[in-house]
Amino acid sequence: MVFPDPPTDEELTLRAQAGESGALGLLLARHQAPMRAVALSLLGYGPDAEDAMQDAFVTALRRIGDVRDPAAVGAWLRAVVRNAARMRLRAVRETPGLDGLDHLHLPDPATCPDKAIERHAMRDWIWSAVEQLPAQLQLVLMLRHFTDITSYQQIATACGVPVGTVRSRLNQARGKLAEALLSTAEEAHDDASALTEDSRQEAVATLQASRLGRRLPQEIAELWPEEAELLGVLAEPGERSHPIPAMRQNLDKGVRQDLRHVVASRDVTIWEMDVTNPADVADPCPSTLAWLMFRKDRKVRTLRVVFPEPPR
Repeated sequence: MVFPDPPTDEELTLRAQAGESGALGLLLARHQAPMRAVALSLLGYGPDAEDAMQDAFVTALRRIGDVRDPAAVGAWLRAVVRNAARMRLRAVRETPGLDGLDHLHLPDPATCPDKAIERHAMRDWIWSAVEQLPAQLQLVLMLRHFTDITSYQQIATACGVPVGTVRSRLNQARGKLAEALLSTAEEAHDDASALTEDSRQEAVATLQASRLGRRLPQEIAELWPEEAELLGVLAEPGERSHPIPAMRQNLDKGVRQDLRHVVASRDVTIWEMDVTNPADVADPCPSTLAWLMFRKDRKVRTLRVVFPEPPR
């Protein structure tokens, strides 16, 4: 019996660039050992080397289209790890990001439909892997890499935990994300943009009904069952509060919220808001706030309202 030769690095890279997530999973598995050797050579044994590996995995997911010589993808992957390790060695301040996530020069989908398909496939794969994580790990990962609440101190304040816990959860989240990416490479992935758009429509409807003093539409009211609980600075200390009265209380003060950004998984949703205060208010709210929601069966179980910047 003659067994077929395994695909070359060049073949796998070209397939990955065409949007085949399984091919990229095979590449990462094939080059995992030499990538780890680079990280260890620069950072030594310990969590920093593992963190650099995890960051490099996600960078490779986002930038596989940048590889110009598919046959030399191994060298490119080692360079990605090397850059991630050097960033850790010379970092003097915290910087957010699944490395380069917000600074990619993506092609115009209208002129490059194949690249648009590739980008969407990668996005859906990443979000499918994110949803494999426990909700608390999802939250810190989503805040750090997909919102404006990016510093460890901001995340700690938002989650109500010490900074050290944030670091620990981020390390766990990145490690589990790398594992989930490899284990789900060849699976079908749901459309992540549809979930985000649904959440955006929920936010718009919730704000509009509250602003106009109307009852929430039935499908929106179902998101906020009686057992939903408000946590954080707007909650009554020592008392269980439902989110809706607190929303209306702020509106009665003339504080207006406008939706700016939505990040959503099935278990965790983040709505970032711009805030407008009345001109004569003596104690204005900060100019931005965020709603952090844990969900189960689509319904909001807890809402924590956080202010990324301190009050003026």
